[in-house]
Amino acid sequence: MNKKLHVGIIGCGGIANAKHLPSLKATGRVELAAFCDIIPERAEKTAREYGAADAKVYTDYQALLGDPSIDVVHVCTPNKSHAQISIDALHAGKHVMCEKPMAKTAADARRMVAAAKETGKKLTIGYQNRQKPESAYLKKVIDHGDLGDIYFAEAYAVRRRGTPTWGVFLNEEEQGGGPLIDIGTHSLDLTLWLMDNYKPRMVVGTTYKKLPNPDCANLWGSWDPEEHTVEDSAFGFLVMENGATVILKSSWALNTIEPIPEGSAMLCGTKAGAQIKNGISINKDEFGRLIDIYPDMKTGGAAYFNGIEETPAIREANCWLDAIEQDTDPVVTPEQACVVSEILEAVYESARTGEPVYFNR
Repeated sequence: MNKKLHVGIIGCGGIANAKHLPSLKATGRVELAAFCDIIPERAEKTAREYGAADAKVYTDYQALLGDPSIDVVHVCTPNKSHAQISIDALHAGKHVMCEKPMAKTAADARRMVAAAKETGKKLTIGYQNRQKPESAYLKKVIDHGDLGDIYFAEAYAVRRRGTPTWGVFLNEEEQGGGPLIDIGTHSLDLTLWLMDNYKPRMVVGTTYKKLPNPDCANLWGSWDPEEHTVEDSAFGFLVMENGATVILKSSWALNTIEPIPEGSAMLCGTKAGAQIKNGISINKDEFGRLIDIYPDMKTGGAAYFNGIEETPAIREANCWLDAIEQDTDPVVTPEQACVVSEILEAVYESARTGEPVYFNR
């Protein structure tokens, strides 16, 4: 393309400043042209740090969408507003990357899919764990057929004490839930993508709020217990249409000796198994023996040089820009992300009713 894409950021809080803006800037491929936040000082500060010299600042996202020079919008607001802002942006003729999860509700996620189809604009969701070197490598292994038929998987996102205490993370009305919709969504997305299986048949879910003590050695300190209106742990048992089983484990605060970071997964197939958990391993039998393989994901090997490798967030940004410029599907399609949101909602519904949730797809 002859000109850089002009990007507008809606929501200038933590995730915009920690992931989206540094990554977009690192690509060198875009003009960060507009910044919107309901707190004007936050938008102004972010614009000064990342924006072009003539970057515009807004407190009303509709005003930003009305700027015909903006090609792409990144939605980095609380979950409750993901859907409406994204839909409005699509109808305003913008391509949209929305931060995960896709939406607070499955119905909103489906509306987003419909808007992308209606407008012909591109929509993707910020599941950057697909871009980890371990994930990319294992996807190639699976697509080559080395694991065979994957019939059992576990998706992990378990913290021992890691309840986020800033923003609206603890607010069910704004977010729709706690660790399940916050970090469990990453691991579920990664697992379904690796399996290439987006057809759930049945879900059983449980949620818990068992560690509400704000002085429980939390990584980010204490909080007001009255503001903690979401679960601290959630678990799901999924049966897919082809009979495969997926177990989902997510928690911000669990009495466990072995926390497992979000974006972790275990997959078991008819030929071999694999695990992404602080690295990658592949297990199988060969010549009558059980063997474990640990692919080396490190770069380097030369004195004073560790190699060149993009971070997952920068790789996500580059792939997203490639999809726009080359008119191809994004790595994370809205249809895939919608299934993730439908499963998350089913876990919450099952936990609330005590009954399984069945899908009619």
